[in-house]
Amino acid sequence: MIPKEHIIVWNNCLKVIGDIIPPASFRTWFEPIVPVKLCDSVLTIEVPSNFFREYLEEHFIDLVSKCLRRELGSQAKLEYSVRVISSGGSVTIPQQVTQISKNKGVFFSSSAADIANPFVIPGIQQLQIESQLNPSYNFDNYVEGACNKLARSAGLSIAASPGKTTFNPLFLYGTSGLGKTHLAQAIGILVKELSPDKIVLYVNANRFQIQYMDATTVKNKLADFMHFYQMIDVLIIDDVHDFAEKPGTQNAFFHVFNHLHQSGKQLILTSDKAPVDLKGLEQRLLSRFKWGLSAELTQPDFSTRVAILKAKSYNDGIELSDEIINYIASKVTANVREIEGALVSLLAQATLNKKPITMQLAESMTEKLVSVSHTDISVNEIQKEVCNYFELKPEDLLSKTRKREIVQARQIAMYLSRNLTKTSLASIGVQIGGKDHATVLHAYNTVCDLMDTDRRFRQYVVEIEKRLKG
Repeated sequence: MIPKEHIIVWNNCLKVIGDIIPPASFRTWFEPIVPVKLCDSVLTIEVPSNFFREYLEEHFIDLVSKCLRRELGSQAKLEYSVRVISSGGSVTIPQQVTQISKNKGVFFSSSAADIANPFVIPGIQQLQIESQLNPSYNFDNYVEGACNKLARSAGLSIAASPGKTTFNPLFLYGTSGLGKTHLAQAIGILVKELSPDKIVLYVNANRFQIQYMDATTVKNKLADFMHFYQMIDVLIIDDVHDFAEKPGTQNAFFHVFNHLHQSGKQLILTSDKAPVDLKGLEQRLLSRFKWGLSAELTQPDFSTRVAILKAKSYNDGIELSDEIINYIASKVTANVREIEGALVSLLAQATLNKKPITMQLAESMTEKLVSVSHTDISVNEIQKEVCNYFELKPEDLLSKTRKREIVQARQIAMYLSRNLTKTSLASIGVQIGGKDHATVLHAYNTVCDLMDTDRRFRQYVVEIEKRLKG
């Protein structure tokens, strides 16, 4: 039987690739690939996972592209179909690609025609401002939970009417790995979808600082630098805490901020701390950070961690059992980045070793990543810690009193019991005052809402959880 055209083309590519790369790399990264179809110079190949695809793109795409062009001509293109070993067989998902529309070209009067673009190599005459946005950081991939509900809702409002809401600037803050950059860029991507004519720019504070320093070394270039940033409709500055102890950069950003804000343009800022807690920044800048909305992103709770794992596993083409997802969500609790990292590591092990994703593999990988303690926290321990923190007697927590401080302590105990243990809602209710599962769920939702709106209350919960985790 004569092989089909797509198989012949791919086999010809493999002959060249096999002569160039080491045998071990060829066996690992090319033997598992299956050619699927060839249509109009587009070859589709099936790879075990998105992790596998990303590795190919990063390390071998130039070589593969040259081989394809040799076989199919200059119009040759490569597409992927993703298939991965899962806990219950195989699952295939379509490629998901987000296209971000380009910023419109900027036109100048003759007196301003030579303004430099700090994002391009000197000598390029056309001023085309690239958004610098990552297509994967969109709202479709951003899971909403109690930890980010306020910030996400504000972001959607801004995207619909950039510069015209009271959320200007939007100041997103929280510790590393909680999704600040993702949310900030998601807003920018949605602005480009809804308002293609808006000029959107994402830039890290450190890069802004380097561009500013570069501008100060050449005569008249600083004015060009300022004019460039004053043309932006939606400016996203990541990690503004990096401006600390840099007075020159702060002064430049102060004037950019004022110009954009007064012109009805949108500013979105991220930081690892709230404006009130930032050190080394001028007071006039800090006061402007407080003009709009400061929204904190906090640690995701258990239900949000489960939702993140389900969304991420679907996008990566992995089929995981609820048991495995719940296990990872209960053990990896620090931040979104660690949760996604645990899933990537699990996928890598399953793909490269050609193993199914089992509970045993999940336990092994999770323990290596986060040093899981084998001593589980119990509902009883949580009750004791809550009582110690609020200086209550255990019988107070279990009583039927409706005193506000005791009711809130009881609700916190129920919230932490759901987040930190695998105990069912019904069992938690029985152990904490003989309540039913509906009461526990109501307590959980109440604590989530209070953590969103009451900073002091949120601090109570965070401190008790730290004590429990030792």
